Amino acid sequence: MADGFDRVLRGERVLVDGRFRAAEVGVRDGRIAAVEPLGSGLAAPETVELADDEVLLPGLVDTHVHINEPGRTEWEGFATATRAAAAGGVTTLLDMPLNSIPPTVDVPALRLKHAAAEGSIAVDVGFWGGAIPSSLGSLRRLHDAGVFGFKAFLAPSGVDEFPELSRAQLRAALAEVASFGGVLIVHAEDPDVLAASSNDGGRRYPRFVESRPPEAETAAISAVLDGVRETGARAHILHLSAAAGLPLIAAAKAEGLPVTAETCPHYLTLDEEHIPDGATQYKCCPPIRDAANQDALWQGLVDDTIDLVVSDHSPSTPERKFAGDGDFQVAWGGIAGLQLGLTAVWTEARRRGIGLERVAAWMATNTADFAGLARKGRITVGADADLAVFAPDDVVHVEAARLLHRNPVSAYDGATLTGRVRRTLLRGRDVDPAAPAGRLLQRAE
Repeated sequence: MADGFDRVLRGERVLVDGRFRAAEVGVRDGRIAAVEPLGSGLAAPETVELADDEVLLPGLVDTHVHINEPGRTEWEGFATATRAAAAGGVTTLLDMPLNSIPPTVDVPALRLKHAAAEGSIAVDVGFWGGAIPSSLGSLRRLHDAGVFGFKAFLAPSGVDEFPELSRAQLRAALAEVASFGGVLIVHAEDPDVLAASSNDGGRRYPRFVESRPPEAETAAISAVLDGVRETGARAHILHLSAAAGLPLIAAAKAEGLPVTAETCPHYLTLDEEHIPDGATQYKCCPPIRDAANQDALWQGLVDDTIDLVVSDHSPSTPERKFAGDGDFQVAWGGIAGLQLGLTAVWTEARRRGIGLERVAAWMATNTADFAGLARKGRITVGADADLAVFAPDDVVHVEAARLLHRNPVSAYDGATLTGRVRRTLLRGRDVDPAAPAGRLLQRAE
C-alpha cells in the first residue's frame, strides 16, 4: 500500500483542532495515521474526495441514548438505534440503563445488554449503569465491569423498575461514586415541586408545561450541587431544559465544583409556542419551553455553561406515544431524535450565526471528553477514524416514516431542515447496517 495507508480522504474543509482547513487524512488499521495539508499527495488503494459542498467532521459521540433492549425492544433495539445513529453521523453512543428490562443496575444485567448488542450494532456502543435505591452500596462492581458512570432520577422515572433516589439516597450515591472516582449523571427534577404543580392534564401543551415548571429543575440542581460540595463527587446534569438553572451551574463551575451539564436538540430547536394541542410527539420530561428560554439555553452553550448537546433519544411505540388521544399527561414522554440531532442543531445554529465548528465541539469532541473517550470525537493522528461527511447547505425534508429508528414517530416530522449527513465512517470504513461492525466499549481506566 502506498504510504502504508488503507484509505485517504481529501477535502477543502476538514475540521482539525477546532477549525476548518484544506487537508488530507490518511487512515491505517482503523486509526487516523496522518493529517496533512491538501496537496501533500497522501496515497492509498482507496481515496475519498469530498465534494465542493461537503465538509469532514469527526463522528458524533451521543452520550444519552435509550435503546431499550432487552425487554422493550418493540420500542427500540440495538440494530435499529445504531443504524439511525450512523445515518445521523453518530459513530459512538452510550446506552442509558433504562427503559430496558432488566435495567442496567447490576453486572448480570450489563451482561444481558452485551449479549443483546453483540453482532448487531452498526456503531460503537458503551453503557451507563443505574443508581437506584437497591443498587446503592454495590455500584463499584458495575464500575469495575466497565460502565461509564451511573444514572439517577430524583423524581419518578416513568418505569417502575427504575425508582428515584430520595435526597438522602442522592447524597449516599454521590459519596459512593466519589470513593472510586466515578460520575453520577442526574435527571434533575424535584418530586415535591412536581407534586405541587400537578394538574389534570389534557390536550393543551401549555397546561403540561405548567405541570413541570422551571422550579422543579432548579430545586433538583441545587440538591445535586449541595451533594457535590459535601462529597467531592463528579456530577453531570442531564437534559437541561430550564434556563433558570444556568446561573446555578455557572456559579458551581466558578466555585470549582466538578460539574458538567448537557442540553438536547429539541430544547434548542423547538419551542412551546409552536406545539399544537394534542401533539404528544413533542412530549418529553423536562418539557420543551418557550422561545425566550431557548435563547438563554443557546447563550449557555456559547458561554460554556452547558458543555454538551446530546439526543436523549427516548422512543416508544406509537400506541404509547399517542396514548390518551392527545392528553399530554397520559402519553409517553420522550423524543426520538437520534438521526436528526446534528441537522436540527446546525439548522438553528446557522440561523443564529454560530459556526459548525462549535456545533461539532458540543456534539463530538466535548461528549467524547466527557465520557473519557480520548480516541473519539476528533480528527487527529492516533484517533479512531470515525468520520462524518456532512453537506451543511443541503436541504432536508423530514418524513418520520423514512427515519431509521424502529417506530415512525418524530417531533420533526414535516420539518424542513438544513444539513445532511451523506456518509459515515467507522474506523475508516463506510458504515453498512447490513454488516454491522460496531464494538462494545468499556470505560477507560
